[in-house]
Amino acid sequence: MKPIVTAICSFGMSGQVFHGPALKVLPQFKIHKILERNHRISEKFYPQATIVKDFDKILHDPVVELVVVNTPDYLHFEMAKMAMEAGKHIVVEKPFVKNSEDAVKLIEIAKRNNVLMTVYQNRRLDGGFLTVQKVLENKLLGRVVEFECHYDRYRNFIQEGSWKEDGDERTGVLFNLGSHVVDQALVLFGKPLSVTAHLSILRTGGRTTDQFNIRLHYAGFEAILRCSYLVREMGPQFIIHGTEGSFVKKGTDPQEEMLKTNRYPDEPGWGKEPQSDWGKLNTSVNGVHFEGLVETIPGNYSHFYANLYDAIRDGAPLMVKPEEALMTIRVLETCLLSNSERRTIDFH
Repeated sequence: MKPIVTAICSFGMSGQVFHGPALKVLPQFKIHKILERNHRISEKFYPQATIVKDFDKILHDPVVELVVVNTPDYLHFEMAKMAMEAGKHIVVEKPFVKNSEDAVKLIEIAKRNNVLMTVYQNRRLDGGFLTVQKVLENKLLGRVVEFECHYDRYRNFIQEGSWKEDGDERTGVLFNLGSHVVDQALVLFGKPLSVTAHLSILRTGGRTTDQFNIRLHYAGFEAILRCSYLVREMGPQFIIHGTEGSFVKKGTDPQEEMLKTNRYPDEPGWGKEPQSDWGKLNTSVNGVHFEGLVETIPGNYSHFYANLYDAIRDGAPLMVKPEEALMTIRVLETCLLSNSERRTIDFH
């Protein structure tokens, strides 16, 4: 096994909580350089890595094979472009880029330079989502008539100095957390026929979108995607109704909180949820009524990078294809148009 020599372009939350730990536990990767312009936080966790203050030190290092572009959204396009033109494979943090035109350009650059590009849609590896996938794959609800997903938080203050609290309409929660739930819906159901979206700013003094209500219209049903920063008492994360029954899943995937306490995804029982968070299934299968709990499939975000290793070294299919990330951006753009025009938009 030849480890993939990797550079991480930022060591804020995403570097500390998501990318760093996943790469650390996989012997298939070697963290070689970390870009930290103002701090040296990473040396405590990854003393073997060299801290650099200039992106050029990564671009011009012939040893680096993979670059993780986990910087603020507005830097994704230019840094990803530069890395691929330097012959590096890349991972781009979600949201992919701020507009679909830039996404198309990056896909073309990847093909032209014969490198792999993928987007870090890690919520495909949430235990709750994996369990929903299994319920739907096994057709345990009959024909789906309604799908609802919530990604709520309680943050009633404005975090001054954060780039996420300022900027244009693509800076707020729609492109941030919305990229997760839209991606999940596209994985489950594919391209929608049309899109209806309502966006709001609810927090006192808020300057960017902090609430959305999206409806992806499909033949015979809708996928309802909701998010708000002002939900202190959480309801179900997934609510799915079908012709034969319903599945309701509460709770939040435990991985992020585990990672924030410096735990690593190679420990025994990683991602396992308490029984109190298991989903309830009430349905009929082949004429037999079933009502009870469905144990949540444990998720593991490091599987994203395990797949990427197989793709780079052995040509395996990518878990998250760049064309799928492009589709997510196009849906988010359609949400902006729907909200501004206050109407349902056909999705082409």
